[in-house]
Amino acid sequence: MIDPQILRSNPDVVRASLAARRDDESVVDRAIAADLARRDAIAAFETLRAEQNSHGKLVAAAPKEEKAALVAAAQDLAERVKAADRAATDAGEEFTRIAGGIGNVIIDGVPAGGEEDFVTLREVGTIPTFDFEPRDHLELGEMLGAIDIARGVKVSGSRFYFLSGIGARLEIALMSLALDRALAEGFTPLITPTLVSPAIMQGTGFLGAHSDEIYYLPEDELYLTGTSEVALAGFHSEEILDLSAGPKRYAGWSTCYRREAGSYGKDTRGILRVHQFNKLEMFSYCAPADAEAEHDRLVGWQESMLQLLGLSYRVIDVAAGDLGSSAARKFDIEAWIPTQGTYRELTSTSNCTTFQARRLNIRHRPDGGATETVATLNGTLATTRWLVALLETHQNSDGSVTIPEALRPYLGGLAVAEPVS
Repeated sequence: MIDPQILRSNPDVVRASLAARRDDESVVDRAIAADLARRDAIAAFETLRAEQNSHGKLVAAAPKEEKAALVAAAQDLAERVKAADRAATDAGEEFTRIAGGIGNVIIDGVPAGGEEDFVTLREVGTIPTFDFEPRDHLELGEMLGAIDIARGVKVSGSRFYFLSGIGARLEIALMSLALDRALAEGFTPLITPTLVSPAIMQGTGFLGAHSDEIYYLPEDELYLTGTSEVALAGFHSEEILDLSAGPKRYAGWSTCYRREAGSYGKDTRGILRVHQFNKLEMFSYCAPADAEAEHDRLVGWQESMLQLLGLSYRVIDVAAGDLGSSAARKFDIEAWIPTQGTYRELTSTSNCTTFQARRLNIRHRPDGGATETVATLNGTLATTRWLVALLETHQNSDGSVTIPEALRPYLGGLAVAEPVS
């Protein structure tokens, strides 16, 4: 949720953010009105409760002959207090409903517009060229015995797959390399739950426009997570953190699930857009003043991984309308996919400022003073999708794939993956 203080003191900033996101600006006026109604209802309740407390003292001290009338008045006052309490609760819920629909206020410099309005910040590496007709990742995966779509569909339906042989080994190697890189930077590793409560899913902002992409188990009232970001954000909910030594950083290893609703007909070949995949997610809790610098650090660690894998990529500043509700700024890193002749997203890194932590009540106490809401940031350090770029970039004319040197120690020194037939 956005900071109510910004809504009260700088509503035009919120309106400008909504305009950049191409969202309805009129919600600001509705949220301000709901906030005023909420505060009035709370004030009315507190006034009545104070009156009730004073009246209770009168009853206690009154002569016996006056008590009956005072007790009757106290009972009437108690009903009014209950009604005022209900009204304050209802007003608070109404404000939360309206304000909860406002996306995080974007950071200055975020490009306005939708999916196609991103700004390219840099391109890194040489786009690979071949003296033969390159194969796509699925053809290579089938030749290597690494990817089996047919049996995935047989077992689970469309957009499921098996990684087998060198495919399974490559993913484990990739994830292990990423974990070692995270450990070297001081991240605490976590294997996270992949089922979370509605409160945690709502708190992270995932039950908004893209809620149809989330698997829900109604009998258990649990959601399957599409990223360990959700569980990692909930890890410290309702806590006051000690950030005196700097950000608290976690690396969450988990299987992820996405329905990919509405994306049928695009990217359906191979393992680029699937319902289940593995991912190592970086997550950081930090002081709000440090969030933008922390964002740059997360991107730097991601770029280091891509460079170790010998992939060509670009970093883009995602436009406001494509941020999702929680992010105030997001940088995507897209790798070059040779057979598609374009860059495709491999990882996103988001600065969610205090948006998630305010919902989840995660604070810190700077300099031992009053508490303030922390900032949360997240970014992928490795995921199944990276195999697409890795196989296509490092392929050879005979269908073999040269293993990047950084991965070889995790594969027993294997330098080239050879076709199985």
